[in-house]
Amino acid sequence: MPKTIAIGAAGLGRAFSLMARAFGADPRVRLVAGADPRPEARDRFERDFQARAHADVEQLCKDPAVHVVYIATPHQFHAEQARIAFAHGKHVLVEKPMALTAEDCRAMIDAARGAGVVLMVGHSHSFDLPILHTRRLIESQAFGSVRMITALNFTDFLYRPRRPEELDTARGGGAVYNQAAHQVDVVRLLAGSPVKTVTAMTGAWDPRRPTEGAYSCLLGFASGAFAALTYGGYGHFDSDEFSGWIGELGQAKDPTEYRRVRAFENEVELKNSRNYGGGQHRPPDAVAHEHFGLVIVSCDKADLRPQPDGVMIYGDSERRLDSLQAPAIPRREVIDELYGAVVEGRPPLHGGEWAAATLDVCLAILRSAREKQTIAL
Repeated sequence: MPKTIAIGAAGLGRAFSLMARAFGADPRVRLVAGADPRPEARDRFERDFQARAHADVEQLCKDPAVHVVYIATPHQFHAEQARIAFAHGKHVLVEKPMALTAEDCRAMIDAARGAGVVLMVGHSHSFDLPILHTRRLIESQAFGSVRMITALNFTDFLYRPRRPEELDTARGGGAVYNQAAHQVDVVRLLAGSPVKTVTAMTGAWDPRRPTEGAYSCLLGFASGAFAALTYGGYGHFDSDEFSGWIGELGQAKDPTEYRRVRAFENEVELKNSRNYGGGQHRPPDAVAHEHFGLVIVSCDKADLRPQPDGVMIYGDSERRLDSLQAPAIPRREVIDELYGAVVEGRPPLHGGEWAAATLDVCLAILRSAREKQTIAL
């Protein structure tokens, strides 16, 4: 494998736009091809990266210049497109959620293993450097064992412009598939223990947006620790207030511009215009690390709180910030892990088995809410 990884991006929408700067700025990778059904996205991609743009993913996977296929298409296509990539001997980096069913996750894991290639899932916010630094603090054993984790995030998720399938849970829409995948990944990484029980409730309170816009759940871990997760996506309270008005993508936010829109005309067209290649596309200008709301890890001897500028430590006799320098390349941690897996042969932290376990929890959240009972994993 060459020292520079050649990446082909399947899907040039919002997820791609958030990874594009990392791909373009990190010398360990280069974008050599892309695929998208929208001609405006293909044209923009060819101009920005001087790379080939294909009209469909199979053409991309056949491209001999591509080492890794980055799958950033809608969720319902992940499993089949990964299968095509594996069949052509390509490594795969696929956006979360890995797939929509446990069976598809297992098929992807088996296909990657059979092809002898890497399967890695991300970006999720468990890649964020403050989360990884919190994990290192926990592993140092300086603060004792993890006992409880509290995770809280309130956004305007449900009222951003959406394609029809994004408002249909059966097709991977709603807050659980899209947002719990982040939050569950974060608390699983920090707990350092398998999830054994899931007790959850979900909210779908606007008939015009007929999918889950909120959830709350209690996870029990094999270690005896537990985590309380709450997410609200109905566009009222904005929990970025707790992070000094630094947004999820590390950007500075003006709290007066918080959206309270409840209806869109030409919603799909508006979404496309804001995506990569669209006339209203504006990549965020990160000034701090990305985050996913308020997270507090309660250990025997301290509470640890990752935040956009580092990790706050609230100990028995101290209150201090373990500061982290602002990122030079957003989401560089994804490239670190991908490069380590593909070039250096190190098993990825966010491999197929890891991501399948996160999906198992997300599916259990939906099932627990539906059946009104605790689900044992």
